[in-house]
Parts: sequence; C-alpha cells; structure tokens
Amino acid sequence: MTNPSLSHLNAAGEAHMVDVSAKSVTVREAIASGSVTMSAATLAAIEAGNTPKGDVIATARLAGIMAAKQTAALIPLCHPLPIQGITIDLIADPELPGYRIQASVKTKAETGVEMEALTAVSVTALTLYDMAKALEKSMTIGEIQLIQKTGGKSGDYQRFS
Repeated sequence: MTNPSLSHLNAAGEAHMVDVSAKSVTVREAIASGSVTMSAATLAAIEAGNTPKGDVIATARLAGIMAAKQTAALIPLCHPLPIQGITIDLIADPELPGYRIQASVKTKAETGVEMEALTAVSVTALTLYDMAKALEKSMTIGEIQLIQKTGGKSGDYQRFS
C-alpha cells in the first residue's frame, strides 16, 4: 500500500488548511463507534436511571451531538461544515459490560464528516464517564474508530473487523 500525500502540509512542510473550494459538493456520511466499559453494577444503575447526576444516556447523546457541530473549533485544520443530520446510539451491552456507542453524521459539502463522527463518539463517551464517575472511576473508554464513510473523491470506506 502506498502512502497518500499528506494534504495538510504545504510544499514547505508546514501545516495549513486544505483548500476544498474546487471540490464538488456531494452528500457525505460517516459512521464511527466506540465503547465505555464498566462494572455490571454501574451498567445496571445507569439502565435503571439510578445515578446521582440524572439521565446519563440523554445527556451523553446531547453532548455528542453538540460536539460534532463544534468539531472545527476543536481540531485546528477541520473545515466548519453544515451538518444535516446526526444520530447517536448508546447500546447497553452486558457482555462488556458497558455501552457501545455509534455516531452517524451526514452533510452535503465539499469535504467529509469523519472527524465529526469520531468527535461525536469521543465526547459521548467522555460525557457518559463524567455522568457516572460518582458510581465508578475505573470505567474505560476505548475502541473509537471510523466504521464507514461515503461520498467524496476518495470514494467509500468500510471497516472490516
């Protein structure tokens, strides 16, 4: 596999924001996932709504949505994008035990929304941790990854696990 050129570097090797003005506007979607692992007791408390800070799942979902919309303010070379849709699912998984998180972000723009989907998952996981840390500080956030992306010049991508 050959290394693609690093488009965020100019001829002098300096970081710069890529000019996407010549690219076509297309529908683009990215899906990312991650997990938060915890004790079975913490998972049961969250599922029962028995946590000191309130509705863990609703708060984490809202934080992820808000974060996706702020990705360009958080990651220096990301373009601000008009996001048309964000879906965040937090699925209780007793086998972890914990939650599996999946974020889907959609836009119609000149560049993709992979970073927005990854940011949504990351902040959702961090917020879940924050909301439940009074119950357990040993929770683990992990497995944050791009699952798929569609649209754009580089074509579609699908992670095979």
